[in-house]
Amino acid sequence: MKKLSANNRRLEAQDSDLPALAQRRGAYETVLKTALRLFAERGFGGTSVRDIAAAAAVQPATLYAHFPSKDHVLAELIKIGHEEHFSRLKIALLESQPDPREQVAALVRAHVRMHVEFPTLAVVANAELHACAPGLIMASLELRRQSEQMFQDVIERGIRMGLFKVPHAWLAMAMIAGAGLRVSHWYTPAFELSAAQVAETYTQMALRILGVAD
Repeated sequence: MKKLSANNRRLEAQDSDLPALAQRRGAYETVLKTALRLFAERGFGGTSVRDIAAAAAVQPATLYAHFPSKDHVLAELIKIGHEEHFSRLKIALLESQPDPREQVAALVRAHVRMHVEFPTLAVVANAELHACAPGLIMASLELRRQSEQMFQDVIERGIRMGLFKVPHAWLAMAMIAGAGLRVSHWYTPAFELSAAQVAETYTQMALRILGVAD
């Protein structure tokens, strides 16, 4: 069975996939996917516009026709990642039962599946967030805040109803969400569990963190 490797890569996955909502034909898509791969491998600071253009087999002028700067490329990837994540959480919450236990389970499944299915995007959107010009990511930061608030609101309601037993709602949310975020760094399809099984296992562990019995 495939276990975690002990190498020094930031992530195990090799993909540069983007969600369907971000798919556009031509140079826009090519540049984004190429930049995503390079940012994941080298970091934002270790990648130049010339690197992206060369790897994408386009002229720098073509890249600049779609993105005014390297910061704008990163900001677009961060936006795509946060929009996809927020959308999945919102749909999961709306489609779940009103019981906070069911809602937390739905949120954790959606959270983990996002980080399993788009690991490279998740790593770049989170690890390189600090590298982007603040003015370009305000909308993404707001989506991030709203995503965290969804988790926290459900946990707080579960505490008030006596269903969850944790000393601090925000810390419980941070622990659960942070663990799910790290999945993007190590998961590959070669792992011994499928994406669905990993998400379900994380869901069970999240409920245990909140003091819910099996």
